Order: sequence, then structure tokens, then C-alpha cells
Amino acid sequence: MAVSEAIENYLETIYILSLQQNEVHAVDVCAYLSYSRPTVSIVLRQMRENGLVTVDDLNHIHLTEEGQRIASAIYERHTLISELLVSLGVSRETAVRDACKIEHDLSEETFEALKRHAANHRS
Repeated sequence: MAVSEAIENYLETIYILSLQQNEVHAVDVCAYLSYSRPTVSIVLRQMRENGLVTVDDLNHIHLTEEGQRIASAIYERHTLISELLVSLGVSRETAVRDACKIEHDLSEETFEALKRHAANHRS
């Protein structure tokens, strides 16, 4: 399923928050992204309708299998690109910000080449 850059950002945010805390709520997503509650509510509804997240009776947000697959792939891209940029001498803050821009537009071929390059330089 192809999803927009905006949806990828939401999925990645939910993924990151779920790594940091036991329960993820809409208010957590709002705070992390600095978006308003109505904006986040609209997008979360779309994500539920598209089978990317579920929301339980306690309003905890959970990634579905498909949502998890997309989120972890975006997070992997973000992490690798950030690490590579820092290794080139870019400040961590700039590297993280730039990785957010790059991660969505990078071809799979280029990403795989970057992964191989990073693996070769780690060993």
C-alpha cells in the first residue's frame, strides 16, 4: 500500500513513541509533532480506515501489522541516514532534520546501497 509522506511521518511517530512508552495516545502524537488535536484526530481516523492503526477502548493507539511494517522501514531509513550524515561531520540536530526530508524520497536501490556502504564501514 502506498502512503503519503504525511502518513509515513505519523506512523514513524507512533512507532518511536511506542518504543519510548507503554501506551501511545493522540495527545502524545500531538505533542511530538506539534500538531493540533483536531488535525491529529482526522489523520488517525484516516489511518484506522486504511488499516494502519487501531485504537482500543482506552484510546491507546496501536500499529497494525501493515502500519508496523511501514513505520519500521521509515524508522530504519531515518536512523541510517542520520548516522551516515553524522559520520560525515554533520551536526546531530541537522542530520536528524535532513534525514526526515530524505527518508521519504530515497529509492529502494539507493537505500540498499547506503546500507551496504554503512555495513562495510562498520566492520
